Amino acid sequence: MSKSDIQIAREAKMKPINEVLSKINVPDDPKSFSPMGRHIAKINLEYLETLKDKKDGKLILVTGITPTPAGEGKTTTSVGLTDALNKIGKNSIVCIREPSLGPSFGMKGGAAGGGYAQVVPMEQINLHFTGDFHAITSAHNLLSALIDNHIYWGNKLNIDVRRVVWKRVMDMNDRSLRSIVVDLGGVANGYPRQDGFDITVASEIMAIFCLAKDLKDLENRIGNITIAYTRDKKPIYARDLKAQGPVTVLLKEAIRPNATQTLENNPAIIHGGPFANIAHGCNSVIATKAGLKLSDYVVTEAGFGADLGAEKFLDIKCRKSGIKPDCVVIVATIRALKMHGGLKKNVLKDENINALKKGLVNLERHINNTKKFGLPVAVAINHFITDTDNEVNALVDYCKTLGVKASICTHWSKGGEGAKDLAKTVVEICENSTNTFKFLYQDKLPLFKKIQTIAQEIYHASEVVADTKIREQLKDFEKKGYGKLPICIAKTQYSFSTDPNLKGAPTGHVLPIREVRLSSGAEFIVVICGTIMTMPGLPRIPAAENIKLNQKGEIEGLF
Repeated sequence: MSKSDIQIAREAKMKPINEVLSKINVPDDPKSFSPMGRHIAKINLEYLETLKDKKDGKLILVTGITPTPAGEGKTTTSVGLTDALNKIGKNSIVCIREPSLGPSFGMKGGAAGGGYAQVVPMEQINLHFTGDFHAITSAHNLLSALIDNHIYWGNKLNIDVRRVVWKRVMDMNDRSLRSIVVDLGGVANGYPRQDGFDITVASEIMAIFCLAKDLKDLENRIGNITIAYTRDKKPIYARDLKAQGPVTVLLKEAIRPNATQTLENNPAIIHGGPFANIAHGCNSVIATKAGLKLSDYVVTEAGFGADLGAEKFLDIKCRKSGIKPDCVVIVATIRALKMHGGLKKNVLKDENINALKKGLVNLERHINNTKKFGLPVAVAINHFITDTDNEVNALVDYCKTLGVKASICTHWSKGGEGAKDLAKTVVEICENSTNTFKFLYQDKLPLFKKIQTIAQEIYHASEVVADTKIREQLKDFEKKGYGKLPICIAKTQYSFSTDPNLKGAPTGHVLPIREVRLSSGAEFIVVICGTIMTMPGLPRIPAAENIKLNQKGEIEGLF
């Protein structure tokens, strides 16, 4: 019986964090980093500022095919590739997102890689870690409290309680909080109004946290958050409540990137964590830029399939930060591709070339979509022991016809050694390819046209459906000066369409817009499509049911 991820992580021989950071020449000095225990550290922004004139390393973006219950393994591949790059003599850091408690106790358990390609210490990373998410939650809810307090004490800004657009957040899946009424209980408690909760990873504070270039930029963006409107629809900003100062104070320590290590004691930076299905799906700009200054090769990931995470990484994060990838790795598994070919999960262990070939259309579309950004692509085949030689050969040969090299990766069982072929391919691409990166759409394009461009070019939808109210909202955003902002589409991660049951590469479907939200601080427009929720619910049998402390006081069930 194979060991679980948490067993493997618990047996890891971790090194003190100062030794890990010495690999990338970070001085063992309080001015450089602050230890958070023996194996975790916060890197100081002041130290990073001293590196600003240093040449950037190469940036590798790891993304994937459309997710299925069979699993794909983006984080595992990101970690395995980083370890492999170090094994072939390259100085490499992995930069990934912090896990949210919502999915950790909901659908899938932990999110720190798997097998012998993990970041550690696994329990801390998957639970409270360095408290960043708690700080973001508190910062967001401080702003919520200031809004209701202002209304209670006379409402000098004339906020229309029907037009408060700032919800509350918590880092847990709790569908009962999606729509609530607050301020009940009479005069002492305030004016009753409808409210609701989003999950912390969908918070605009999280988005700002991950897109800000420094503390001052963070404070300015927080001040620019639109929190409500007056009766005559005049916007009210967080700065009108003088909220940007105290909210930034709560994020002062959190904004510093977290350093940990892989199982092979290579440095990892884990910082920020917006979901890609309801937010922009990338770790912080500060963390990624730190990695580029500290190493020759930075491996970072974007959430879910390339249609969500990679598109947002390229059209939002790269647009806002000025960074651009040198190579994109698309992770695929034969198991998942067979599901896209029509198979159920319980028969995936059996060889089925026909189902695999049918499902390859999903991988092909992600490859072609990525090439639209002018970026070179490599495919990582995350290998399972049930994959047959015939299936592997069929996948490799198919990728050749698309002009893309596919590497068999066994990092789950062998660590960095199992991803050396992928590492060599990535280095070759980075050293020999000309970077012709371009955005999918330009800033000057009207907002609705930007949505149509993503829907048609990336999702292959036939049209975008939006009622008059939504179209008028988009025009109003443009009138208020927000027409140049990029689009962040919130939709299911399980399909190119908004129907999670449509596998493969569907065409001719429509993209129905349910709601649009202005994120004037983060500087993008959130477009909510289909039935996607910004506050998820727990499944019928949540992962939490299997998580417990054993008799030794150790955590069990967290993957």
